[in-house]
Amino acid sequence: MDVVFMGTPDFAVQSLQALLNAGHHMQAVFTQPDKPVGRKQLLTPSPVKTFAMKKNIPVYQPQSVRTPEVLEQIRTLQPDVCAVVAYGKLLPAELLQIPKHGCINVHASLLPKYRGAAPIQWAIVHGEQTTGVTTMQLDAGMDTGDILLQAEESIHAQDTVQTLGERLAVLGATLLCKTLTALEQGSVTPQPQNAAKATYAPIIQKEDGLIDWNRPAGAVDCLIRGLNTWPTAFTFADGKRLKIFQAHPIEQLDAVPGEIICQREQLLIGCGQNTALQVLDLQLEGSKRMQAADFLRGKQFTCRKFG
Repeated sequence: MDVVFMGTPDFAVQSLQALLNAGHHMQAVFTQPDKPVGRKQLLTPSPVKTFAMKKNIPVYQPQSVRTPEVLEQIRTLQPDVCAVVAYGKLLPAELLQIPKHGCINVHASLLPKYRGAAPIQWAIVHGEQTTGVTTMQLDAGMDTGDILLQAEESIHAQDTVQTLGERLAVLGATLLCKTLTALEQGSVTPQPQNAAKATYAPIIQKEDGLIDWNRPAGAVDCLIRGLNTWPTAFTFADGKRLKIFQAHPIEQLDAVPGEIICQREQLLIGCGQNTALQVLDLQLEGSKRMQAADFLRGKQFTCRKFG
């Protein structure tokens, strides 16, 4: 197939690579404009742009795909399909009508669950045991299009956004190739989503990382693992923000929620329902990231509770 690919982060690179490996012709790649990164705010290309340039694929980075100029660009290419993987922008209805087979999206959930921008994060935060990927025919709504194919993936007890995201990226790339083959063969029937069963995964906000120590330790651990890339789960100690990157829930420990318990170089924090969290990897505002044992050797708290 002649394909226009639209994607931005690492998650999308797997799909682009898989399409190339499958012999599809990449006419062009559309990705987000370069963005300032780090303290020096250096303009940095997206992972998809970096990969596409290495493969000598034409790259376009419009601020908007709704302009007449961009729509005409895509019309001129006459693609069989637009493959859309974590592009980061809603596509206008006019664009959806251009490719022969429409615009096919890879979404990192089992739709209609977790429609929206952060399905991997919220699936972990909510303690789901299973998620997956969906290919769908894009329409004008937010992840509301007809389902083409789906594949399930288990969420492991220690999964983070990174580990689960890596597996879903590979699974999504495989599913996208299967979907394009099925479209060519006319062997797939789009299935409307059941809107009554829809749930949502909105963009993560910084305040979503604030830990509520009244929740059970297992739920706090899910929050930490689901947000460990950004914004990172956090609490407050002596008026400073304390980020927690890794922890382990402990059942049946009688402690007041938020209470600090130090045992043999172990930092434990009381949680709801007589549970506790053993903190393993953390960073106090103004200090470097470190293991909990090292942190305790160099820090004495004036407070006795986090929060």
